[in-house]
Amino acid sequence: MMARKKRKRGAPPGPCRSHGPRPATAPAPPPSPEPTRPAWTGMGLRPAPSSAAAAAAEVEQRRRPGLCLPPLELLLLLLLSLELLHAGDCQQPAQCRIQKCTTDFVSLTSHLNSAIDGFDSEFCKALRAYAGCTQRTSKACRGNLVYHSAVLGISDLMSQRNCSKDGPTSSTNPEVTHDPCNYHSHAGAREHRRGDQNPPNYLFCGLFGDPHLRTFKDHFQTCKVEGAWPLIDNNYLSVQVTNVPVVPGSSATATNKITIIFKAHHECTDQKVYQAVTDDLPAAFVDGTTSGGDGDAKSLRIVERESGHYVEMHALYIGTTVFVRQVGRYLTLAIRMPEDLAMSYEESQDLQLCMNGCPVSERIDDGQGQVSAILGHSLPRTSLVQAWPGYTLETANTQCHEKMPVKDIYFQSCVFDLLTTGDANFTAAAHSALEDVEALHPRKERWHIFPSSRNGTPHGGSELSVSLGLTCLILIVFL
Repeated sequence: MMARKKRKRGAPPGPCRSHGPRPATAPAPPPSPEPTRPAWTGMGLRPAPSSAAAAAAEVEQRRRPGLCLPPLELLLLLLLSLELLHAGDCQQPAQCRIQKCTTDFVSLTSHLNSAIDGFDSEFCKALRAYAGCTQRTSKACRGNLVYHSAVLGISDLMSQRNCSKDGPTSSTNPEVTHDPCNYHSHAGAREHRRGDQNPPNYLFCGLFGDPHLRTFKDHFQTCKVEGAWPLIDNNYLSVQVTNVPVVPGSSATATNKITIIFKAHHECTDQKVYQAVTDDLPAAFVDGTTSGGDGDAKSLRIVERESGHYVEMHALYIGTTVFVRQVGRYLTLAIRMPEDLAMSYEESQDLQLCMNGCPVSERIDDGQGQVSAILGHSLPRTSLVQAWPGYTLETANTQCHEKMPVKDIYFQSCVFDLLTTGDANFTAAAHSALEDVEALHPRKERWHIFPSSRNGTPHGGSELSVSLGLTCLILIVFL
């Protein structure tokens, strides 16, 4: 028992000791004589070692070197320690930079608008730049949940937008690399310099039917405007329409000619002229070309959507899109343009129907933006107003409602045109005009315009009001 207690107080076999010279020690005393009686083992215990064996073990332990790991494991341990120390020294340069990648992506895309032309191209460039940034910081971001979420999100967005993994990327410094022939690019750079995250504002103008005009200010008017009239005339674009009488003896007219002039703009494009007339809706400019500008990414191009019936013009350098259609015998037009460019004109160019509406003398409604005009007039109610053979108010309502379930100003324009012309193609013209609004107008809450009461509040548009208004308006047209 004494021998066992002595082992417990001594150094256990196996632990590491410090390096360096070992102090001199006295020689071990000779072992004491063995007792004649064996040590008590107890139940389940091995016999206790003799005092001689314990002393020999202690001498052997003192004789061993102070290392307790084989040389290879020790080397690995030292290398690991050095790597950890090195990582500590370089922690700042090697930190996960996923937040910087995400911030740059937001900066590159915050000015983009999915409704504008060229959005997919610019968004894919930004996505590829985002992906490249995450790849460069991947080693430092191992195990970072934000990083792995971003990688998965990029993959999903690239699939949704059909973005290729290879291709041009956006620069995180748009002030240096913006494309001067891409309005969205240099407009975004301007906003970035100003620290303004609001995207540029876009305006919409449309003309269709008999003719019905929706101005840049979302005012809705029905006009006579027979002959040639300028819709737009600013420093970048000119649009002129020519209207002809639809029905003999009526002041109602419709558009049979559209001329569009894209003015020369620095190195982006030479002047290009497009002209369409009834039964001749070309898919090219008058000089026979279909695009303007150099390189693969054309700053101006024509896209034919339906041969002889529907073309689109995309002027990337001024952020402008134009739709021209032929429906029946007449033409329709819709345009979206940045507000800052639309407002760039001289005082001598103030006669622009899209900007200021039709002159008062040329309007055939009450100027409140509603075809069911002059609702306050007391006229005998009739449910069978017939202004042209083949259509009554009831049948015109039914036909227009099939195309346009929402009884807004486009629905009322459809009814008006059917009653004043008897031409069923005007139903399709009103429907196409509404589709163009939904494609080009930047604000969804303003797609539909509803008639207003005299005090400007929304009007329910009862059947009685529509009947009285259309009756009065038709009388005005034919007087």
